[in-house]
Amino acid sequence: MKIYTKTGDKGTSSLYNGERRAKDNLVFDALGSVDELSSCIGIANEHCQSAKNGLEDKLFEIQCVLIEMGSNIATPRQSSADAPYKLEKTAFPDIHVSTLESWIDTLDAQLPALTNFILPSGGLAAVHLHQCRSVARRAERVLIPLVTSSEVDEAVGKYLNRLSDFFFVAARFAAKHEGKIERVFKQKRVVEREL
Repeated sequence: MKIYTKTGDKGTSSLYNGERRAKDNLVFDALGSVDELSSCIGIANEHCQSAKNGLEDKLFEIQCVLIEMGSNIATPRQSSADAPYKLEKTAFPDIHVSTLESWIDTLDAQLPALTNFILPSGGLAAVHLHQCRSVARRAERVLIPLVTSSEVDEAVGKYLNRLSDFFFVAARFAAKHEGKIERVFKQKRVVEREL
């Protein structure tokens, strides 16, 4: 089987339910954002493995869950109503959300309290996890209209919301593990000189 199919040469692509939509449709924007997030996680995971911070298995599991999320997004709930087996096969369960919440609580309990805004910093693993956080936020923004219109399961939106929180605490945890300093926001006032 060849990698290229040529079926998208005219600017459309197929969803899991067989429906074809334009490649600039919001569904494909959401799928692309989730795919980009998984790539960012892959980079962060390489740095986490090098740092031996213990986050690798969680990041791998998140990448697998994102594949499940993609299946849910690629099977719009309303236009797939005539294929209940596909809806059931691609359902996105709430257990993914509660798993993330558990991980967040465990990592956060090991961190010092926040007293300032933290800038992305704290070593290579930490800054790449911060990048994952910001990409997750963008993916969430793209996905919200699909959640609002009931085209994807509500748990998908919740998961992406929690995911950015996870990456935030994971970045802080990675910095602490390596003994790196997290840089904090400092407000500076600029005084204009009179000419």
